[in-house]
Amino acid sequence: MGRVRKMLGRPWAIGALVVAVAGAGLGLYWFQPWKLWQDETVEEALPGVVVTPAPEADAPSEADASTPTATAKPTPTPMPGPRTVADGELISHEHATSGTVKLVRLADGSHVVRLENLDTSNGPDLRVWLTDAPVKEGRAGWHVFDDGAYVSLGKLKGNKGSQNYPLPADVDPADFTSVSIWCDRFDVSFGAAELAREV
Repeated sequence: MGRVRKMLGRPWAIGALVVAVAGAGLGLYWFQPWKLWQDETVEEALPGVVVTPAPEADAPSEADASTPTATAKPTPTPMPGPRTVADGELISHEHATSGTVKLVRLADGSHVVRLENLDTSNGPDLRVWLTDAPVKEGRAGWHVFDDGAYVSLGKLKGNKGSQNYPLPADVDPADFTSVSIWCDRFDVSFGAAELAREV
C-alpha cells in the first residue's frame, strides 16, 4: 500500500494514470463494443400501391326498384405500383450478415434501396452504400467498396428488420451494381449484395 502511495505521489505516475484513463475512454467511444450486444429492429413497409377511390353510384329510388339495372358499381382504379428493378442476397463480410436487397422503382419514378429481413451486427457509424464495386467473398471483399464510385444513403436505421433508403434525385441507379452495409469509422463492410437486374 505504501508503495502505491509513493508512486501516486510522483508527477509522472499521475500523468501516466491520466493518459491511461483517457486512452481507455477514447477506445470505448471509438469502438463502442457494447453495440455488438444491442440489437435495433426497424420494420418499414414498402411505399405501396396508391388507390384512387371512384365516386359511389347513387342508390336506386323506390320508384325504380322494380326496374332491373345492369350498371355495376365502379371499382377503385389502382395507380402503377412499385417495381423491383434489381435484387440480390447479402453475404457476410466482417460480421455475419443476411437478408435481401432490392432496388425498387416507385410509382412517381423515384427509387429506393430496400433491405428485407436484414440480420447483421450492430456497430459504430454503420451506413448503407450503393456502389459500383464487385461483391467478393471473404476478407478480399471487406474493403473494396470505397475504391470506386459510391453513394451513402444514410445511417443504417437498424441492424435487423426491413427498411427503405431513398436514392437522391440526381443519382442514376444504373451506374451502381452493389449495396454494402459499411462501417464508415473503420472502412470495412459488414456485409454486401450484388444487384442482379430484373429482365
